[in-house]
Amino acid sequence: MMGGKLGTIFARAGHEVVFSYARSEQKLKRLARDAKGKARAGTPREAAQAADAILLALHWSRTQDVLNQTGDLSGKVIVTCSLPMNEDNTELVVARTSSGAEELAKMIPKAWVVAAFQTVPSEVLFGVYEANPHPSLPQPRGRGGRRRNAGRPKAARPSLVYCSDDKSGKSVAAQLIRDAGFEPVDAGPLRIARYIEPFALLVAQLAYEGHGGPELAYRFERFGERA
Repeated sequence: MMGGKLGTIFARAGHEVVFSYARSEQKLKRLARDAKGKARAGTPREAAQAADAILLALHWSRTQDVLNQTGDLSGKVIVTCSLPMNEDNTELVVARTSSGAEELAKMIPKAWVVAAFQTVPSEVLFGVYEANPHPSLPQPRGRGGRRRNAGRPKAARPSLVYCSDDKSGKSVAAQLIRDAGFEPVDAGPLRIARYIEPFALLVAQLAYEGHGGPELAYRFERFGERA
């Protein structure tokens, strides 16, 4: 769900997108067709080798399988939104002294891993993007040709934390976060994923077990004068 929705958003924001790694090739083709823009379906190797950045959005148990199919990822920016969950998705199998993002970096040491997008539920993605569309694209219009957001104050963008040890990887991830309608919050080096991944479970608890439904996002605000 994360990969399909984020891929659709990135395509609509003007990026070239290759949807890959699903049980059904028809599902990938349908995603590409519905996303419109420059989107297509392809194999993991086709998606990885042609990409400037790769979004890894899959169950933790399938990580090694997809890496076996991508080929050499040296120098690639890998944005992972996957959490290191056990088979029945009840708890993290990596926590406290490491993180899924750090373990992934060990698997592909010559790639640049960025942890991002795992702290919001997939159900909120389209809503955030539609509220903060890519600035180069026309605003959606309602009846009578009027812009839907005309006369409404622009809402502050929700925050989205990310971390990495690579400066250029962070730059790529920050742009993708903005393109998706969020405000990027640089949380520091990749080891901070040890805190981000449990925080993602807190957000999931509030989204799926709390009141109000899963369309939940968060925003950090600073108060007082800066030092």
